[in-house]
Amino acid sequence: MTVAQGSEVQDLNLVDLVKSFGDFVAVDDLTLTIPAGSFFALLGPSGCGKTTTLRMVAGLEEPTSGRIMLGTQDITDEKPYKRQVNTVFQSYALFPHLDIFENVAFGLRRRGVKNVDAQVNDMLELVELGPMARRKPAQLSGGQQQRVAVARALINHPGVLLLDEPLGALDLKLRRQMQIELKRIQDEVGTTFVHVTHDQEEAMTMADTVAVMNKGRIEQMGPPVDIYDLPRTAFVANFLGQSNLAQGSVSGTSGDNLVVSSSGASFTLPSERSVRQDGDLLIGVRPEKLAIDAADADTVPDRHNRLSGKVTDASFTGVSTQYLVMTTWGDEWIIFEQNRSADLHQLGDEVVIHWAPEHTFGLEIPAGG
Repeated sequence: MTVAQGSEVQDLNLVDLVKSFGDFVAVDDLTLTIPAGSFFALLGPSGCGKTTTLRMVAGLEEPTSGRIMLGTQDITDEKPYKRQVNTVFQSYALFPHLDIFENVAFGLRRRGVKNVDAQVNDMLELVELGPMARRKPAQLSGGQQQRVAVARALINHPGVLLLDEPLGALDLKLRRQMQIELKRIQDEVGTTFVHVTHDQEEAMTMADTVAVMNKGRIEQMGPPVDIYDLPRTAFVANFLGQSNLAQGSVSGTSGDNLVVSSSGASFTLPSERSVRQDGDLLIGVRPEKLAIDAADADTVPDRHNRLSGKVTDASFTGVSTQYLVMTTWGDEWIIFEQNRSADLHQLGDEVVIHWAPEHTFGLEIPAGG
């Protein structure tokens, strides 16, 4: 199934988009292109402007300035119902008195389409709810209701489907199942999906491209693996996953690596993984990239970055153990170690943390940081 029956899938372009509420700027000069047929995630904390951006695309908020283009068509001032855009909200908003078939058929019937059976049945098969066509929404689980809401939106063949925190009301296990389901549906229909979420796992699991928003602007955008592996700001490093950060200054070079002095220690990182090549900076590394050994262990590779500390917390989570280690300079670092044996470090243990230089990244020190 494709969306070809209704509308051609085209790029969505936001150009110099601004939305102010009095003195508060919710969306600040936002320009981006969402490629046709992609699964795009706007990720960020509450109040960062992501939902306001979505509502402007849907026509539910009027931009203060800027343009919204769907392909070559300027839809900035179009009424919501005239846009080739449909929205799925967290609340689903299904009609409780109509069965599933009629919920999905609603948009077609409202437009005067006569023979809806084939289209509705195809859409129910797509979301794997064909046998439940005559049930009422109250007879379905939360995940099934969510799929009905997606089917009801997709049957109108929108050029863009907007998803506003659509999995927020589901429990953890069902949310993970629906992440896979939504990606499967998007792959099959080829419609552009724009997904707003504050959940980093949702964004990384489903999206081709993630845009991390902060204070109305995009801090970084790209494929999830690229942003996670190489964040370009401290905000992204700490919002998309967790990071250990230490302030230092570049003291020299070693081949293609920078040498950074920090709190009496010396660390190396590839020059290409740092946003600056001299002066003060933050060095960072993800918790799962770290290894932790007893302080007297002789297993640390010579080329590894290393630091010493004391275990302040150990939390067994099944597949891994999460350690907190107080460094000699008073910062607490977090380490995720896969549980390959039953031997765990204990509170108070003196340990050495080490990692490969190529897992390090260098960032600007935030203003006031």
